[in-house]
Amino acid sequence: MEKTPRVIVEPPDSRGLRAVSVGGTTVGSAWSPSGLRKVLRQLGCPENIDLEDRRVIVWREAGSEIWPDRTWRRRTATALMMAGLILSMVLLTVVGTPDAMGALTFAQRITGFLFILSGAVQGLAALAALDHEGKRQFKYSGALVLVGALIALITQCIFLFTWLQEREPTLYLPVYLLLFAWSLWALWRLFQGQVWRVIPHPKRFATGVALSGLLAATNFAYSAVYQPTSAPFYVTLTAKFGTPHTDPIRPFIHVPLTFQVENTGKVPAYILVDKYLVYGRSAEYSKDDGGLRDWKEALKNEEDAELHVTPSDSKTISAGQFAGPGYWLHPGEGHVKEKVIEIPRSVEYDLLEASLAVVTMRMDRGKIDLLQLQQVHPAWQKEEGRFYCTECGDMIIHEGKVHHNNNIINVTRKPRYVTVLWYGTREEFNYAYAISSYKFDSRKNPDREELGREIAREEDRYGVESRSTSTRVSVAALMASL
Repeated sequence: MEKTPRVIVEPPDSRGLRAVSVGGTTVGSAWSPSGLRKVLRQLGCPENIDLEDRRVIVWREAGSEIWPDRTWRRRTATALMMAGLILSMVLLTVVGTPDAMGALTFAQRITGFLFILSGAVQGLAALAALDHEGKRQFKYSGALVLVGALIALITQCIFLFTWLQEREPTLYLPVYLLLFAWSLWALWRLFQGQVWRVIPHPKRFATGVALSGLLAATNFAYSAVYQPTSAPFYVTLTAKFGTPHTDPIRPFIHVPLTFQVENTGKVPAYILVDKYLVYGRSAEYSKDDGGLRDWKEALKNEEDAELHVTPSDSKTISAGQFAGPGYWLHPGEGHVKEKVIEIPRSVEYDLLEASLAVVTMRMDRGKIDLLQLQQVHPAWQKEEGRFYCTECGDMIIHEGKVHHNNNIINVTRKPRYVTVLWYGTREEFNYAYAISSYKFDSRKNPDREELGREIAREEDRYGVESRSTSTRVSVAALMASL
């Protein structure tokens, strides 16, 4: 027994853990008598050593019967601490990865990488929670868990603040609320344990965490609001008639027509809808001022009021899509469509007019599932499922999911869809478009007033703009050039 080291068992701490030391050096700790025997075996003591032998073991302030540890409570707290950190890590990684890997702007990518980095820190904090809630062999494990809990609180505040802007149901909302409540519990538990005492400069640490949260919030605001608004966005349209040619066999005149859409701004653009029309106008001479007197009728029909011309009849000659929904233009890029309009030589038109209209969306604010949008859904076919509409007539529907380029917005509200409707008659066809949370279904009737407000809000959020141009040419001038 003389060779057996003298062991000192310290009094239990606030959690019930008792430190074990030999010669003033801590050699281990124990939650229970069995844990103490394990430490003693590592020191070379026999397995059946008498814990009451005062020659070998000295009990400080509390005897061998005092073991206040509550195993189930400690393990439950450890599991909750780790579960919250792991869940927050997964959430931040899911939110940050799309922005880090696919955002168009540098600021949005930085925001994504910040979320991934924060998730990595929380993963390390989850491992540190095992030590901090256990025997605390690593000095700074509590401080690392504190950082993870603060990250969870800051990010959940950002998520909940963003969600409150529109308050839409989303599957992520229960996760935000759960993690927000968890972060408050974790911080309360950590502050009770005064984990900041081991931090060399606690004030600097607190300042650093606060500045990091402010940086994340500022970068989110910059990438989601300021940068997509400040970058110039211009799409230029042109329409031009060319030199006509006579068909040598058939009684036709071939009139070349060129349309061009060019991105002259600094932001890539989606073309959601495009349409061209070519029509001929037949005018009648007016001896009085009847043309000007009918200016209201002319403006209602989007025509000109002229002194010597009565309101004229227009007839559609050609109509169609420029390229169809879902193509895009990078800055400086343009698309050209060349057509040949055939009109009879005996035509009675005075003027030919061509118009081109497009609806564009900024690519730095959203990303569209183009494979979905480019699919054609005829509303008159029953096999189209939810697109089948008996009251829609001859309508063609396009629909594609749109993701905001800041993924925080995507995960704090319902999904958004781009919907394009083509409809019309034999003489003319037209379109309608919308970006909203409404997923087209002819069997459901949404609140039209609420839907209208949402569409206007989403058009502003995604930078949707309409552009159009037109050109006219005199038929007499065309005939003279033949």
